[in-house]
Amino acid sequence: MKNTATITWLILLMLTIASALFSDLDSKYAVLFILILSALKFFGIAFQFMEIKKAHVFWKTIIIGFIFLVGIGLLLVI
Repeated sequence: MKNTATITWLILLMLTIASALFSDLDSKYAVLFILILSALKFFGIAFQFMEIKKAHVFWKTIIIGFIFLVGIGLLLVI
């Protein structure tokens, strides 16, 4: 299981670097791409390091619903 945490950490690191690289773009799609990368990082942290993957289905649903609602709210603002 230690390898899983290391792989997740490396993926999170790559997603962070990708977010930093896309932040310099002046495209309207750059914001959408950064939001998607942020959601993926949130899922990686929540399910791997906060161990939501072992939690009750209620908590998994709450986490996924939260990201869904926040994402829709941010897209409406943009």
